[in-house]
Amino acid sequence: MHRNTIEIAQLTLKPHHLFDEQWALLTAGDYAEGNFNTMTIGWGAIGTMWSKPFAFVAVRHSRYTYEFMEKYDTFTITAFPDAFHDALKLLGTKSGRDGDKIAQSGLTPEPSTSIAAPSFKEAELVIECRKVYENDLNPAHFLDESIYKQYPKRDFHRIYYGWIQAAFGTEKFSS
Repeated sequence: MHRNTIEIAQLTLKPHHLFDEQWALLTAGDYAEGNFNTMTIGWGAIGTMWSKPFAFVAVRHSRYTYEFMEKYDTFTITAFPDAFHDALKLLGTKSGRDGDKIAQSGLTPEPSTSIAAPSFKEAELVIECRKVYENDLNPAHFLDESIYKQYPKRDFHRIYYGWIQAAFGTEKFSS
């Protein structure tokens, strides 16, 4: 898919739609080493933190991608046209521990431009990030009791903040 470089100030998206309805892939690892994993994410944010453009993603400790997020310094967030919804569903329900789910999905990993973590040829949006902060959610700080309903197993996420290094997308993502 043809993507253009997008200056972060020109990035146009609907963040809630991206994570809640369109879904995205979080990919961590090193493309050149051939050592990476991806998972579908429905929770995340994009904005400004410490005066820099950032994205944050949430990963449960039990997920295979967690191991890659812990080991490597970079990650990508990629979004896809609706035609790839089934591939994202597969990548969100199967574990990379059990086999090559990326090959099974039909998506094509490719090198990113500024970081080690890969992106995907079919993505209509690629956000390349360098980790700068991580922290486990602490339920003692939940101010709304309804949040607990998201954690029946009390398997709270680790939140990773990444400074956005580069963004690429189709015309619909740039103003």
